[in-house]
Amino acid sequence: MALRYARARLGRYGVEDAAQDVAQEVCMAVLTALPTFDDRGLPFEAFVYSITARKVADTQRRVMRTAAPMAELPDQVDEQAGPEHLALMRDDAGHVMAMMATLPPAQREILTLRVALGMSTEETAAAMGMSVGAVRVAQHRALTKLRSMVAGEVEGEVQS
Repeated sequence: MALRYARARLGRYGVEDAAQDVAQEVCMAVLTALPTFDDRGLPFEAFVYSITARKVADTQRRVMRTAAPMAELPDQVDEQAGPEHLALMRDDAGHVMAMMATLPPAQREILTLRVALGMSTEETAAAMGMSVGAVRVAQHRALTKLRSMVAGEVEGEVQS
């Protein structure tokens, strides 16, 4: 669960290896925190999820502060996506993230867990400490809001 979450959150930064490091840090943190774990009726996954979210945030901050190393002279032609394509992808991702930022935090996390990580409704409910029905309703409301935002943008482009 920690690895999938870290991959989903860190993938856009191009640091796939960092996701494995985060998962290892989460395992160590869970083991360290187990003696102080207080069972308040929430699922254990919620405990692990909260640790994972903090470790991912730490890694995101660290990645944003470090410079990306570049080879001095490439040996061959780079067949990967060019700067224009990457810029467009980042712009699209930034646009989606901006739309997601308008959602309440719980709905944003539910969409991340369900869509980006592919978790089931039951897994998401356990991780968030919610009922399955509440997760479904929150997901439906979030997707409805995003659809209306996209529809409003498309109407604005057509009228322009």
